[in-house]
Parts: sequence; C-alpha cells; structure tokens
Amino acid sequence: MGDGNFNAPFRPPQIKINPKILIVFFVVILAGIMGVSTFYMVDQTEQAVVLRFGQVNRITEPGLHFKMPFGIERNYNVPTQVVQTMSFGFRTERPGITSVYTKADYPEESIMLTGDLNIVDVEWVIQYRISDPQAWLFNVEDRERTIRDISQSIVNMLVGDRGIFDVIGKERVAIEASGQELINTKLKGYNLGTNVTTVKLRNIVPPVGTVQDSFEDVNKAQQDMNRLINEGKEAYNKEIPKARGEADKMIQEALGYAAERENKAKGDVARFNSVYNEYRNSRDVTRARLYIEMIEDVFKNDENTDLIDKNLKNFLPLKNLQSTGGTK
Repeated sequence: MGDGNFNAPFRPPQIKINPKILIVFFVVILAGIMGVSTFYMVDQTEQAVVLRFGQVNRITEPGLHFKMPFGIERNYNVPTQVVQTMSFGFRTERPGITSVYTKADYPEESIMLTGDLNIVDVEWVIQYRISDPQAWLFNVEDRERTIRDISQSIVNMLVGDRGIFDVIGKERVAIEASGQELINTKLKGYNLGTNVTTVKLRNIVPPVGTVQDSFEDVNKAQQDMNRLINEGKEAYNKEIPKARGEADKMIQEALGYAAERENKAKGDVARFNSVYNEYRNSRDVTRARLYIEMIEDVFKNDENTDLIDKNLKNFLPLKNLQSTGGTK
C-alpha cells in the first residue's frame, strides 16, 4: 500500500508566542489592577476612612479620590448623612420580592414591668446618625448590638419608674425626651461616634389576654369619664357666657332706666324752678296761665264741650249739657 509509516508518533503543531505580546498583556492587567485599587468614590451621604498599612491616615469627603494601590491604602465608606432606624419589640419584614410587608413581634424586647407592678408591652423605634466615622468603625466591635442594648435598658428603666397609666398617657412624651437624652449620654461614654435624633414610642398596650381585656375596660371607662367631663365643660361654656350676657344686659337696661328717671326728675325740677321763678315775678299772669293750661289738658279730647267761667267759686257753668233736641 505505499511507503507510509503508520507507526510514527503524532506531534501537535508548535505555536510561537511573541514575547512583546505577553509583556503588553501583563502591562494592561497591571494597569487595570492599579486603576481599580488606586481610585475610589465616596457618595454624597458618606465619608471615607482611609487606612495606610492598617492605621487611620485620613478621612475624605464625597467625591472621587486617589489612594495608594496594591492594598497599601484601603478605604471604608461610612454613611454619615443617613438617618438609620432601629425598632424594638417588632420588625417589619418584606418577604421575597413582593410588596407586602409583614410584622414580626419580639416580646422579649417589649414586655416590661411598670412602677406599679403592672405588665405592659412597649414597642418603640429610635433613629440615629453616625457623627464620627472613625469611632464608629474601630471603637466598638458590635455596634448595632451595643445601641440596641443601651436603648432597651434605658427604656426599661424609664417605664419601671412610672405607673402604667402614666406610661400610656401623660408621661409618654417625657419618656421619649428623657430616653433620647440618656441614650446619647451612654453612647458618648462608649465613644461610639453616633447621635440619637429620635426616640418614639410606637405602641403601648397590656399583654394579650385577660390583662388586656381588663385594661381595655378601664380605658373605656376613663374615656367615657373624660367625654362626660368635656360635655359638661362644653355646656358650662355655652350657658355661663349666655347668662353673663343676659345679666350684663339687664344691668345696662337698669342703669339706663335709672339714668332716664334721674334726668327726667332733674328736668322736672328745673322746669318747676323755672315756673316758680316766673311765678314769683308775675304771680297773677302765671296763675292764669297755669289755670288755662290745666283746663285745656283736662278737656283736650272733648271737642263738643264749651266752658264758661263767670268767676263763680267751686262751679263751672256748662253750656249744652243736654242734647239739642231735649228739654232745656
């Protein structure tokens, strides 16, 4: 079948690689590594703590920054401008990719004993901001656990110093204000680099069961009492001003009537004095005028009566006393 040698071993073709290509390839990889490890970005809500050989070197503000490559310097971005929230007694969870939120209870955080030896379920939230990124990163190992323990101990202490109705009612705002102040004092003592901005009591109820049912009955009774008191105050505020207004009106009318009578009396006195003075000056004329005025006033409504005075004492001769058709 020919002279071919079928027993010769197979040799793959030799591929020759240009050393220059290898050098360029490694230079590109090295440049990429240097570029990635040399520049870093700090967001507007962050500050970056830069370490050089494991020690803090500087803190940088938002923007694009340069650092030494190959791990000589490392940056740790801290969200110093973000208000973070921590809840106690409950957690709001979002299962999967759905938009439905579910609430999980943590009674070991929220069940407390009040000052009057009642059990109460207190849920609350705190909001805090990181004020010192270096202290936040390196001063405390478990930062969130520390914040949670401090907040829980402070709120337990404040609730334990008050009665259950004070916790639910009038002392609620005072607990929030005192809680914020005391938590910040503790955090400052630990040099955690955070500042609590809000403490908000979310829900305060007795534990579920017989205690809660009895408490709701008492709470409803108090609400009814407050409602009746408010209704009484409303009726009082409605009627009392009205009565006072009527009293003031009657007083003003009485004062006006008194002033009117007084002025009329003064006028009568002045008129009498004036007439008396005229009478003293001319007694006969004044007497005649008064007499005529009196007669006119007595008979002013009787148009069919004629009066004749013939200077007779105690007698006024009357004309036409009988009808014209009768006997005279």
